[in-house]
Amino acid sequence: MGSFTAKKVQSLIKDGTPGRYGDGNGLYLMIPRKGVPYWMYRYTFAGKRRELTLDKYADLSLAEAREQSVEAQKTIRSGVDPVAERKREEQVAIRTVQDLFNDWYQDLEKRLKHPNIPKRVFERDVAPSIGHLTLDSVTPMDVRAIVRKVANSGRPTIANDALMYLKQLFNHAIKLGLLTYNPASAFNLNDAGGIEKSRDRTLNLDEIRQVFRIFRDNSDSFTRDNYLACALLLILGVRKTEMTEAQWSEFDLKNKQWVLPGERSKAGVGMVIPLPPQTLAWLEELKTRACGSDYVFPSRRSSKKPHMGKDTLNRAISKLFGREPGKKPQPKNRMGDIAEFTVHDLRRTCRSLLAAVGVPGHVAERCLNHKLKGVEGIYDRYDYFDERKEALTKVAELVEPAINQ
Repeated sequence: MGSFTAKKVQSLIKDGTPGRYGDGNGLYLMIPRKGVPYWMYRYTFAGKRRELTLDKYADLSLAEAREQSVEAQKTIRSGVDPVAERKREEQVAIRTVQDLFNDWYQDLEKRLKHPNIPKRVFERDVAPSIGHLTLDSVTPMDVRAIVRKVANSGRPTIANDALMYLKQLFNHAIKLGLLTYNPASAFNLNDAGGIEKSRDRTLNLDEIRQVFRIFRDNSDSFTRDNYLACALLLILGVRKTEMTEAQWSEFDLKNKQWVLPGERSKAGVGMVIPLPPQTLAWLEELKTRACGSDYVFPSRRSSKKPHMGKDTLNRAISKLFGREPGKKPQPKNRMGDIAEFTVHDLRRTCRSLLAAVGVPGHVAERCLNHKLKGVEGIYDRYDYFDERKEALTKVAELVEPAINQ
């Protein structure tokens, strides 16, 4: 018998002083500084000190913890290391493609700034087809079926992404020794969405006037929040999620500036954005519309996210072009002969408007929070705030008449 009694253990837990408390025979009650108390078994195997976590105190009584430590002793006497055995059992737990993704996702969370992007592609386009299959039963034909289905749904870029993620996912299985062959390895971009052409769509002033008139004429489906978001994106040239996920705490309307924090910027660098006078009235209106929300564009649906969704604006624009995912009878095209554009094309349009009003290239690049290239980027730490303020105000003067009608 060890030195503990159930009462003594309870009193140690209640006291809560962090430390390692021994029961004898290698069993310890661990009370960490942070987290919950748990049982741990210490032993020596092949001359090395080892520690085996048993379970949380809340889930394991003193008697049960002693039983588990006795089982561990038997395992050690038979020449097996319990810690190594546990790791092996965890590997065996990766049986299906879904299990493999869950394991790979832990790596992605450490490495990637936005691990939710591959997760979204996996959940939407991969898991429904092969998530339930065992690893060794996935064939190249399964891979081809997935990327073809995505490409045929009119999403060539996502088809390319899905293929890239499938290659990386099965490489992860090879690293773990679970597979010797990658079923996605022989495919290339031509089998998926094709070589992607870089987009160069921008809207001219005449198109801007027409588009915002069509937005207004269809206010039943294209909301006022969407309208003002597009107006701000066109004039400020920020990226979509930098705007749609913005919080009021970032704005200083009195001093006409928006402090975009580095962790929300795709460039990873924070920036103070000057707010042209024309944008202030729109922001004041949005503040009223936000009804006390912390977000400039609060979610109008009961979704998990408190702010406007990533696809909301692009879907609303697509609908006006007569395309609505999931709906079989497609809506009427309200845009007439205007060439299709996306939300990101508004940022590109801002860049071309900056050039049209005579803004020097290096100032225009800073307006878009692009890092300056080469030597200039290394030595020029000056932020061009006043020049950017003047530049964005010129763009605002140019397009504001099309918006405020």
